[in-house]
Order: sequence, then structure tokens, then C-alpha cells
Amino acid sequence: MSKTPSHKLFNLVKSLSGSEKRYFKLAAKNNVGDKVNKYLVLFDAIDSQKAYNEEVLKELVYKNENIESRKYSELKSYLYEMILKSLQQFDEKSSVDYRLKGMLQSIRVLFKRSHYEECKEILQKAKKLAYKYESYVSILETLRWEKQIAYAQIDVAFLDRELSRIDEEEKVCLHHLRNLSDYKNIFFKMLIIIKKDHLVRNEDQIKNLQSIIHNPLLEDINQALSHQAQILFYRIWGIYQHSTQDFKKYHEVCLKTIELMESKRYFLKEDVSEYIALLSNYTMSCGLLRYYNKVNECLEKFKSIRPNTLDDEVKIHRHYYTHKFFLCIYTGEFEEGLKELENHLKESKKFDKQFFESNSFYFQYFYIAFGAGDFEHALESLNKWLDLSNKIERQDLQSIARILNLITHYEMGNNLLLESLLRSTYRYQKKQEHIFKFEKKMVSFIGQLIKLTSQPEKRNAFTALKKDFVKLSNDPVEKIMFQYFDVISWMESKITDKPFADIVKERYLAKSTAAVSQR
Repeated sequence: MSKTPSHKLFNLVKSLSGSEKRYFKLAAKNNVGDKVNKYLVLFDAIDSQKAYNEEVLKELVYKNENIESRKYSELKSYLYEMILKSLQQFDEKSSVDYRLKGMLQSIRVLFKRSHYEECKEILQKAKKLAYKYESYVSILETLRWEKQIAYAQIDVAFLDRELSRIDEEEKVCLHHLRNLSDYKNIFFKMLIIIKKDHLVRNEDQIKNLQSIIHNPLLEDINQALSHQAQILFYRIWGIYQHSTQDFKKYHEVCLKTIELMESKRYFLKEDVSEYIALLSNYTMSCGLLRYYNKVNECLEKFKSIRPNTLDDEVKIHRHYYTHKFFLCIYTGEFEEGLKELENHLKESKKFDKQFFESNSFYFQYFYIAFGAGDFEHALESLNKWLDLSNKIERQDLQSIARILNLITHYEMGNNLLLESLLRSTYRYQKKQEHIFKFEKKMVSFIGQLIKLTSQPEKRNAFTALKKDFVKLSNDPVEKIMFQYFDVISWMESKITDKPFADIVKERYLAKSTAAVSQR
């Protein structure tokens, strides 16, 4: 038996949901023998650990016995294989893929023993199920068996009558497979472009997106020949419209995607993960258009989703709180945001750290603390964000984080430190290939601001910059930067000497009233 690396076993145990753990332990208890007892002890010991500690595990499993490294390695391998088998059995109860594989295996077993009529009975059930769930590979397999059984029975009449129909079905299945594969490839090409730089900063990137979106397959939804292909059709358009800042159309296509997925809910029982992600996109589109009542409706939907795996639970938690926090931020309800933040941190403790990383929340932690006037905690979260490794998909956020760092230190009155931070930010910007006007103007402004001594001078500087930034916020390329932080409300708070949270609330109410009147 090959060795199983310790981290693989630890990660596998930690990835199991509560129901999967219960299923494994129940199945394991049906076995007998000392070896079974030991692997159950090892399973429970790993499950209880927050960080892997092999010496502690050996002590718990073997107690006072002499431990042979080979013996322990075999135990780990045995446990790993047993968990995999248990998960296969667990999935067989609900997974259509497993049911279809089981049916096709049964056909093979019966065929070898010449039980052809029984083969045909299962074959019809399998084919019906495969068509319902668009399992084209399984459909092709059922068609192959139709011919194979007829050949074994020397049923020439069947072949004469049905061969052309089978041939046509095979062609249609292959065409559907090719069609689905084409949409997947378009989707991945689009994904590569936007992940390299989330913000579309120049004409070359826009041209790259347009070269993909002009594919004939994206002209009409009817070009997508299956439910899965149609979902990809809308997802591709959603990526394009979000990247090019056409939020009205982005909202429309997100709604169509959700309606399409909900029209065939039996697919969601198989895999709800994609639905969670697409519901998140739709919620974001509602927020971008300030449809906050719809955002609240979506938040309730997140609560009603039934997860299939621990990974689903983590995703539901992540997306729910991401949108809940942004709702508090957009509406200026920062005190409510602090309460939700407390609930979020409490609930997230049940997830293992390797499966739930809080770094994607650091920006929201910062924003909520900043809005509530807690600049110390805001800076703490911002520093954690800045300390993250420069993953390619987060490069666009590194620059705005440095701007917010300057703003926070200004709020804290750290003028001496600001001089050093400004030099560091200048050096960072010089190394970047693309820089927004927003970024350049903000750094230059703060550099000038710390030299001013009187309040009237500072107020006049903020008033002039605000006027400039109101115009800049309407620039098609620049406006995306204003979505990360409400810098205009911050400027207004400095001009009027009102709390930032009050200004955000006032602007939110004014925009909401205007949005309602325009509908």
C-alpha cells in the first residue's frame, strides 16, 4: 500500500461536511477488528486538530505501543482510501452521474450473462435520465449498447428499423457536446483577460474583449443548444458587460441567468455551487443600480439555499456577508455593519482556516471601521490587505489600497508618516504600466494637503478637488475607481465638517430617490 502524505489526509478530513462525517463513521462502525478501531481513532483525532500534529496523533492512536513508521503509514493510507470509498457511496445516493454509471455497469454485467431483456429495461431508464440531465457522454453509451444488444441477439429487424435513428441521435449528441465545449472555451478566454487585470484600462483590452464577444455563437441565445450552454452564453455576456461597465445590461443578463437556472431546479440538486456564484453576481448587479430592496431579497435567497458540501456552506457564508457588508457600506449604515461583522466572525469560526480565508474581506473590514470612525481598526485591516501576496487578479486593488492608506493616516493626523508613505506610493505608481487619473490626482492632492496649515485653506482645497472629481467620476474609464471608495462623500465630510457616515447616508437617500423617480 502506497504512502499517503499527512497533509493530504488532514485536508480530506477537514473538507468533509457534518453529514459526510456522520456517514463515514456509521459505515466504519459496521466493520470489525482492531485496525478499524485505530483508523476511527485517527479520524477523530485529525478532526479535532486545528493544525496538523503528527506526534500527537501517533500518541492518541498507539498510546503505549511501539510505533513502526511503516505501520502508521499503512494506517493513514487505509483511512484515506476508506474515506474516499465512503464519499463515493455517499454521492451515489444523490448524484445523477453516479446513478448513470451504476446503471451502465449493471447493463454490462447483465450483458455478459446474456440477460438482454433486462439490459433493455435498464437501458431505457438510463437513457431517459441522461437526456434529462444533458449527460451526452452517457447518451452515446446507451446508443452504443442499443446496437450491441441487437447484434448479440442477431436482431436484424431492430437494426434495419432503428439504425438510422440511432445514427442521427449520435450525431445530435456529438453536435451538442461540441457546442457546449465551444461555449466553455469562449468563457475561459474571457475569464483569462479579465483576471489578468480586473479593470479594463486601455483600448487594447477592450478590443480583446470585443474580439471574443463578436463570435457568431454569441449573437443569439438559440445558438446555445443545451441548458448548460445557454447558462454559459449569459455568463460570457455578463463578464463582458461588467468589464465594460454597462451595468444596466449586466443586471438584465444576470437576472436572465438566474431565471434560467431556477427553471430547472433539478440541476441545482446536483451542483448548487454555480448557482451560488451567479446569485452573487445578480446581487452585485442590483447593488450597482441601487436596487437595494432587491439586494435584501437576494440575501434572503442565500439563507434558503441548501448546501450539498462544506464548500457550498463556505461559499454561501462568504457571498452572503460580502453583499451584506457592501449594503451597509453603500447605505452608510456602518454601525449595523459592525454588528454584522461580529456575527460573521463568530460564524466563520466553524470553518477550518484552510477552507475559509478572511483576506477577501479585509477591504470591507477596513471600510466598515473607517465609516464608523474607528481608524485604528481600519488601518489594521488595510495593512493586512496590503500585506497580501500580489496575486495577478488582485493587482488592480493594490493601488487603491495605497490611496486609502494615505487617507486613513491623514484622518489620524500622522503627517510625518504620510511624507514617507507618499514617497513609497510615488515609487509604486512609477512601476505600474497603467495608472488612473484618479490615482495620480489623489496622491498629488494629499501631498499638497499636508503642507496646508489653516482650516479655510484645507476646505478650499477639498472644494476644488471635489469639483474636479465629480467630473472625473463620469469618465467611462475612471468611474470604476469611485466604486471602491466613496471619495466624494469623504471630501464633502471635510468641507462640511460632518461625519463621513452622515454624508454617505445623505447621498444614498438622494440617489435612491432619484433612481426610483427614473424607473
